[in-house]
Amino acid sequence: MSGMSERGRTGVRRRRRAARRHTMAALASAVVAAGAATGVMTAADDGGRTTARPDTSVSPVLEPLPAVPVPSVSPSASVTPSPTPKPTRTARRSPAPATSSERPPPAALYRHPRSQVLDWVVAHRDDPRRPLIESRIAAQPAAVWFPAYNPGAVTGQVRGVTAAAAAAGRTPVLVPYVIPDRDCGGASEGGAPGPDAYDAWMEDFAAGLGGGPVIVVLEPDAIALSDCLTAGQRAERFASLARAGRTLHAANPRARVYFDGGHSGWHSAAKQAAGLRAAGATTAGDGVFTNVSNFHSTADEAAYARRVLAALGGPPGLGAVIDTSRNGNGAPAAGEWCDPSGRALGRTPTTDTGLAGIDAYLWVKLPGESDGCKGSAGSFTPQYAYELATG
Repeated sequence: MSGMSERGRTGVRRRRRAARRHTMAALASAVVAAGAATGVMTAADDGGRTTARPDTSVSPVLEPLPAVPVPSVSPSASVTPSPTPKPTRTARRSPAPATSSERPPPAALYRHPRSQVLDWVVAHRDDPRRPLIESRIAAQPAAVWFPAYNPGAVTGQVRGVTAAAAAAGRTPVLVPYVIPDRDCGGASEGGAPGPDAYDAWMEDFAAGLGGGPVIVVLEPDAIALSDCLTAGQRAERFASLARAGRTLHAANPRARVYFDGGHSGWHSAAKQAAGLRAAGATTAGDGVFTNVSNFHSTADEAAYARRVLAALGGPPGLGAVIDTSRNGNGAPAAGEWCDPSGRALGRTPTTDTGLAGIDAYLWVKLPGESDGCKGSAGSFTPQYAYELATG
């Protein structure tokens, strides 16, 4: 390239980056988040994946960041971290996990009072689609995402959710999504600037958990999408996840922490279990989550989750939670990831599944928040929501 002009070299670099992102997107699962830490419930998407996330703030905000999904099997969108120099690594204590050997009792899940769908319902009382969207989607509890690297602010944001849930006698579902090198340079790239910064952010996050029951869906895609990392980077990430699980349990022994199990259309159960074990899921977690923002059927996911748990080999009490927000009709045809037609709402969120080893059905992605085709990525799109509710 020595005889090539600077413009030519820039074009080559851009084409290489685009090719790399396309490749990574085709390998990825679906993680889509659109929500603010203190009140905007959010979710993820797959078959492919697309992501739009607003910045978190002390007060709930409804302003998804712009996202341009990559047109491939598994696209994603992004949150850009603040430019912070990589901190110097320091030793941190590793509190013992508080993993229970007993199945958790059924719990009423928390519905945060602010979300894009709830705002739409309030503003469109005369819309003929409103009654169905309100009763079938807005009335359901869903996860609250924390996708911004915001040291100093996240404790109060988490506390705002957990305190309100405790006052209501309900269990919130929280999704920390700030792992370093998030999305391996793809459309959802971002996260904390390094392992020590992530450890400190996670300690701040954990400080807001309170003492009541809480479900933590820890870092979607962090394990299933780790093949893009070098062996050293992967080991560092897995160590970060193990420390995160211990930190969460030390802060709140009643927290149930679930690690990334991918989904039934991605890795084999044996491969996923090997990554989970290396990331501390058996010693610092309470089980695995699957199908985040994806469409695979509940039956397929339950069978897959049991295979993963069997491959992990214990300890007793490990369970699985499944994202059922959009899987009522199962997965679409291969390659259809962006607001695919013919999908439907899945099982409503509950911790009373009636299935051994399956702790909960959750709505990690809020139905109706677009992947970027039927509306702007991360925005609530009423027609899409209506289609899911009638599917």
